[in-house]
This record gives sequence, structure tokens and C-alpha cells, in this order.
Amino acid sequence: MGLLDKLKGELVDIIEWLDDSRSTLAWRFPRYQNEIKHGAQLIVREGQRAVFVYRGQIADVFDPGAYELVSENLPILSTLQGWKHGFDSPFRSEVYFLNTRQVTDLRWGTPQPVTVRDPDFKMVQVRANGLCVVRIADAEIFLREVIGTDSAVEAEEITELLRRVITLAFSDMIMETGLGAIDLQGRQVELSEKLREFVQERVDDEFGLEITSVTMNISLPDEITQAMTRGVARGVEEGGYAHNVGDIGRLQQVRAADAMLAAAENEGGGVMGDAMGMGMGIAMAGQMANQFGAATGQAQGQGQGGAAAPPPLPGQALFHVEVDGQATGPYSVQQLQAGVAAGQVNAATLVWSTGMAEWKQASQVPALAPLFATPPPPPPPTSSE
Repeated sequence: MGLLDKLKGELVDIIEWLDDSRSTLAWRFPRYQNEIKHGAQLIVREGQRAVFVYRGQIADVFDPGAYELVSENLPILSTLQGWKHGFDSPFRSEVYFLNTRQVTDLRWGTPQPVTVRDPDFKMVQVRANGLCVVRIADAEIFLREVIGTDSAVEAEEITELLRRVITLAFSDMIMETGLGAIDLQGRQVELSEKLREFVQERVDDEFGLEITSVTMNISLPDEITQAMTRGVARGVEEGGYAHNVGDIGRLQQVRAADAMLAAAENEGGGVMGDAMGMGMGIAMAGQMANQFGAATGQAQGQGQGGAAAPPPLPGQALFHVEVDGQATGPYSVQQLQAGVAAGQVNAATLVWSTGMAEWKQASQVPALAPLFATPPPPPPPTSSE
């Protein structure tokens, strides 16, 4: 035996894992031919667990602490290797270190929208994304099902796996709850915990993982979000029509209101501007509410918590206005006056009212002509002596 071999024989191995990346979930301690010396020191730090594997079989598992590797500390390995009266150096075994700390930056999202059956909008496609916090709970299952023969396992390797699991769990969860799209978004915190439970059932015994928490953000289609923002969808729902619309097609009505409101807000398109647009939006929303009420028996103020919109004052003239080849309105003279003041209604704008034989320019209608009258010039300034 050479001097170098003799020195090596007198050294006591220290088996440990120093890792500060927080991204490595499992790591195999490198040993030449997997040989470990008798009396070697095993150091398992907090947030780690050490697993000995002999010929593909999981032997002894060590929690955080410092250990001297003798036969008394390796009962399962001693049985597998047939040590009846202890063992001599060296012995063979693979040692895996597992990171049991939480992985907190695992992001997930639905690659494709999930279809939700909604009582108001029929079929709605929603998306979801969020964060998932996961940790290794069962070292033996994780080593057997995930690590296999790999020398190291990074967090990215289970990220894609968990994304698929969470996506399927999200789809199953919303089908089980039977909630509509708006209710799903309004109960995200409550449903996040339910989603965590769905995911946990699929990864505990299968992969040895524990899902500590799941956050969820549900995204609705743009047309529904815009309708909710403008208050149209909320107004219909609060008026008691949300569950009685039936085949009228609430989503189509909301989309139509959005389109008309967008036209009213478009100053560059030659249509009603902001000043008159507010009055138009209120009138359109009222018309839609009346349409829904007529279809559901509530337009006359029937039902709880809802009252029909009052009719126009007696004798008040209402006019339809031509906007991009479409008839809009009707609007009162006061609303048209607001449009004139904003510069969006002019003398050449075509209007029509009950009793008129045809469309006429606004300046040719007696009731509207004063809106376009040239104001008198300001009085001359008084001379000071």
C-alpha cells in the first residue's frame, strides 16, 4: 500500500450537502464506486433529509442532525447487506439529499381557456393563473417516483408536472362547483383553498409532495369585463333579471350596449361625444332594462327590489338621431342641447320624431331650431371719462 492510500485509509469521510440555490430539490452525494468508510460522519442540515439506497432499494432515512455511520445507525442497510456482526470499511451505498424546504416561486396558468356554463352568459371561456407553494413531504415516494436514477432534480423539472396537474384540477373544480363566471371571479380566495385540496389529492401519494398554498386569479373575457365596468351587466343583475333572461340573449344585449357606448365616446368619428354620450348611455341602459323587463314580466315594476323606468313627461318631444346610418335614441331636447354644446350635434344632423313625415336636418325642426340660433353679439364696452 502506498503512502497516499494509507493516508486516505486514515481519513474519516464527511457526507453533507451544502446548497444555497433553493432551486435543487434532490442531489446524490458523489462517491467513487459508492464506497463509504466505516465511521463516516453524516451531516443533515435543517430543511434536508438524507436517504440511503442500496442496489435500488431504499434503506435508511435520516432527519436533520449529525450521525456516525456505524451498523447501529443503519439497521435497514445492515439487513440488506447481511451484516450480522457489524461491518468493516468500506461499504457501498448511494446517499441522496432531499430539500424539504418550500418552493415558493412556482407559477402556473391555464394554457387554454376553460369553458364555464354560466346562467347569465351561457357558455363563457375563462382563464386562470397564480402561484403554487410546494415542498417534499414524503422522501421515499419522491425518490422512487420522481428522482429515479437522476443525480440531481431541479425545481424546474416538477414545475411543468405541477402545471398540468393544477390545470386539470382547476377544470374539475369549476365543473364541480357549478358556479357562473362572475361568481367564480368574486370568490377567488375561497376557491383557491378548494383548488389546493384538489391538487393535493393528486400529488401526495403519487409524487410525495405537499401543496402548502395555491393563489388563483381568474380572468373573464374582455366583453364581460367591459360590461361589468360600465355597470350594464351589474344593473341588469341587480334589477332582478339575471336569472330570468332566458333566451333573450343577455350577452348580445350587453355587447350592443357596449358598442353604442363606445360610439358615443368616440369624438373623432363624428358621433355623440362625452357630454351627450352620458345621456345616451343612460337612455340606452334604460331601454335595455325595459326590454329585459318586458320579456320577464318586470318592466311594469313587478318583482322585488325593482321599479320600472318612468315614462317621458307629457308633451315632451323626443327625437331619434342619425349616427353613422343608424337610428339612435330617442333623446329629449335637453340631451340634444348637451350634444350641441359639445359640438357633436350640428344644424345638419338628421333627426326624426313622431308625427314627422321624413328625416330632417335639426335646424329645420321648429323645436330644435333655437338650439342653432346665432347668439347676439356682446354689448359694446362702456367708455370711461
